[in-house]
Parts: sequence; C-alpha cells; structure tokens
Amino acid sequence: MLYQLYETQRSLMEPFSDLALAAAKLYSNPLSLAGQNPFAQRLSAGYDLMHRLGKDYEKPEFGLRTIDVDGVDVAIHERVEITKPFCELRRFKRFTDDPATLSKIKGQPVVLIVAPLSGHYATLLRDTVKTMLKDHKVYITDWKNARLVPLEDGEFHLDDYVNYVQEFIRHVQGVYGNCHVMSVCQPTVPVLAAVSLMASRGETTPLTMTMMGGPIDARKSPTAVNNLAMNKSHSWFENNVIYRVPSNFPGAGRRVYPGFLQHTGFVAMNPDHHAKSHYDYFQDLIKGDDASTEAHRKFYDEYNAVLDMDADYYLETIKVVFQDFALVNGTWDVRSPAGKLERVKPADIKTTALMSVEGELDDISGAGQTEAVHEICSGVPKSQQRHFEAKGAGHYGIFSGRRWREHVYPQVKAFIQAHALPGTTYSTASTTGSKAPRKTASASDSAQKVAAAPVKSARTAPKKVATKRSTASQ
Repeated sequence: MLYQLYETQRSLMEPFSDLALAAAKLYSNPLSLAGQNPFAQRLSAGYDLMHRLGKDYEKPEFGLRTIDVDGVDVAIHERVEITKPFCELRRFKRFTDDPATLSKIKGQPVVLIVAPLSGHYATLLRDTVKTMLKDHKVYITDWKNARLVPLEDGEFHLDDYVNYVQEFIRHVQGVYGNCHVMSVCQPTVPVLAAVSLMASRGETTPLTMTMMGGPIDARKSPTAVNNLAMNKSHSWFENNVIYRVPSNFPGAGRRVYPGFLQHTGFVAMNPDHHAKSHYDYFQDLIKGDDASTEAHRKFYDEYNAVLDMDADYYLETIKVVFQDFALVNGTWDVRSPAGKLERVKPADIKTTALMSVEGELDDISGAGQTEAVHEICSGVPKSQQRHFEAKGAGHYGIFSGRRWREHVYPQVKAFIQAHALPGTTYSTASTTGSKAPRKTASASDSAQKVAAAPVKSARTAPKKVATKRSTASQ
C-alpha cells in the first residue's frame, strides 16, 4: 500500500513541479514582465528549488563522449555487450585515428568494474569509469531497476548476482584471454564469491581483484548502516521495507525494496548536510553563481536517482553479509545455474593478485572491513597482496572526485600494471595529466618501480585534437 500511496503523491506533485520550473524560467528572464520585478531573482530561485525538490529523477546517462589520452582526444562509444533480465554488461569502446595512440590503447589491460546494486545506478561510478578509460579497456555491470523487470523474467537472488559476475568474467576472458576485476562497495562480497567458486572448479581466475570500500567482514568497526542490518531481524526487514511494485510499471507485482525508501534512508543519515546544501543552492541561484549551481544539480541528479532492488536479493544480502557473516565464517553455499550448491572457499584463490582500498573517513564500510579480505584469501601469496588507505577520503571519495583521481587511482593503476599480461602497454603520462613522451612501455619492464612510486601533482597537458573523424578502435 505504501508504494501505491507514494506513486499517487508523486503523480499529484508532478504538474506542480513542472509549473514551478516554468515560473523559475519566467522570473529569470529579464525580458519578461515578471523578470522586471525587484524580487524576480529570489522568486526564480525559490521556484527552481521547489521544482528540484518535487521532480522525479530518472536514471542518468554515463554521458562519456571523449577522454584525453596523453593529450589526444579519444572518442568513446558506449554499447551493451550482454543483456540479462536484471543486468546489462556495458563496454566503453575507444576510437581514434591517431596511429600512436591507437597502438597504445590496443595493448592496454581490460578491467571489469562491478558496480553496486544498493540503491543508486551504476552511473554513480561515472568518474571511476572516466578515469580508468585513460589507461584501460573498461566494462561495467549496469544493474536494472527491478520495477521494470516483468514477473515472467523470474526471481533474482544473491546467488544469481554471483552467477552473473562469473558469466561476465568468462565473457571478457574469452575476448582478451584474461582480465582484471574491480568491485566497489557492496559487490566486493559477491565478486569474491564468484572468483572463489571459479578457483575451486579449476577455472582461470582474473589476474587481479581490487576490492574497494566493501563489507567483507562487517563485524569490524561497524557503522550505522551495519548496526541497522545487524540489530533488526530478517522478518523485520521483510515486514517493513518490502513492497509490491504498483500496476503502472512493467514489473507490477514484483516484491522489491523500493528506491524511494532507500533514498529516504540515505538522506536520514545526514539530514543537516542535505538541508544546508539545498539552502546554499538557493543562495547561489540568487547570486548568479552558475558554477556552484551546476555542480549542485549534477550531484543531486545522480544522488536522487534510485532504483528498486528485488526483495529476494536484498533480504539474502542482509542475512548472508550482515547477520550470518557467512563469507568470513566459511558457511556460504551458492547455487549454480545448474542447481548445484557449491561452498565459497576464498582460500582456493591462488593465482589472482589482491588489492583492498579503504577510505580513512568511510562511514558506510568501516575501517578493516575491506582489508579483512587478505586474511580469508590465504592462498594468495603475500607478495601478491596489497592494502591502501586513502587519507581524508570518505566512502564516495575512494572512487569519485579529487582524492580518487589523485591518490587512489594511481595506486590501483600501478597494481594492475604490476600484474598485467606480458606485452601489455601503458600510457607513460602521470595519472594527474602531465605531459609525457609519445611512446608505450611494457608493464613488465618496471612494474614494481611504478607500483611503489609516490603520487605527484603535475600540470595538465595541452590537448592534441585529431583533425580526422575517428575510424579505428581499441
């Protein structure tokens, strides 16, 4: 009933939100009669804020059209490689007609980024993808909104998530011979399970796994998010946060954890911060600070866009990860697509290098939760393991923003480079954008030296813009 009430309220608010947007434009137009009002700027700002508070936020686009590779603009084509009922595997293919750049990017390593299925869309990792594309071929899991998946497409369980990841890894390996896997936040657990199962069966496992800010062992430094999941019973979650999708969506009747409830929880974690942010936006509109207002819009266009999660997947995640701690206790069994139960044994992983990344100020995945992966992956040689803590970074700072680009990414890049396939090429430019010679370097030539190199700031290189249309690709 709550979901239906929410949809009714949203439908009733939609025309008022549209009217508020029209009024904001009217009062901001100096050529209109309303724009001559001495309070026009303030009235326009108020209506604009009203519109943004009441509007419905759709799934954003990645919107990546070009990236800079050592001063050359490289075109990006986003395409879907695999479509599953609850997920799409997306590839960001790079195109250039610059021969030296083409030769360089063809030999770069391929990375599968597993995005979280925990409220926001995969576009939350836009900055992650954009940065990685400078030196890697990039794929990403793009999870679908469960309310758009018809009931006839079946159920979605945590086991299905694990099986999806295995299928995507095999697909990328089939194209390139092998790959590197990066998981951000929630998927660290199912990704570790997927690679563990592949190792136990004797399959080829990824060259590296990079685990970033995830609840591998949620018992360590529990946060408010962890405490809620630990202190409420399974039945409490089922009775209080699970609802059926209304009839006006393709997934009508499906049991889900609605996105609007998740968003309410996000905001409730820090309401003062969000209230101040909206007030600052109002003030910036009055002052005409276009840069600040645009930054606010971009952030909240992403932050306010949420998806519904299938109830089975969500409830099983709560139980397995935050209540039974089945991964670290060695009691997690995953059902394969053939219906066979298989025990998850991280210790069976022996040929995949392992890196964990944590933010010093992470208030979602506490200190030590991700680093715990090293203890349970005892089969990986210590020389192939690495942990990095990003000083001053919160949860989002380890995969987005300045700290990600200037501090975390150089470490991740060096780690992947140190374990790349022989003959893999890398850009020789600094990850912060310094100018470098137009030649490629083998990853095996100086991998350990690069991995240990400190991160230095540098001036941005001038762009070399190709004069011809992009005709070749990596």
